[in-house]
Amino acid sequence: MAQSLYEKHGGFKTVSRVVLQFYEMVLDSEEIGHHFDDVDMPRLIDHQTKFISSLLGGPASFSDDRLEVVHRPLGITHDHFDEVARLLGQAVLDHGMSPEDVDTAIAAVEAKRSIIVTREAG
Repeated sequence: MAQSLYEKHGGFKTVSRVVLQFYEMVLDSEEIGHHFDDVDMPRLIDHQTKFISSLLGGPASFSDDRLEVVHRPLGITHDHFDEVARLLGQAVLDHGMSPEDVDTAIAAVEAKRSIIVTREAG
């Protein structure tokens, strides 16, 4: 069995560094930064790190309900997802990962977004 991206790049420590850099870039983004004006960023970063870790092959350590509470107010729409993907891709590359790893990370975030949209629609 192939190693997960989580195992391949050092697990939680690496994911947390990527997520932190990603949110620093997001907050600086003119296109999507305003969505985060009233967000509890430490809580969001903690939840995102855990959730992305689980999507990349790490342990799942929290419930979908907790995730939903954090993400629902953000309002990041499909129109802004290209910017999210671009920033995430840059953060992944900046941590020495390959373009294939960028694709895997973006697919994980896309899966997360599908979960949130499905839960909100349901």
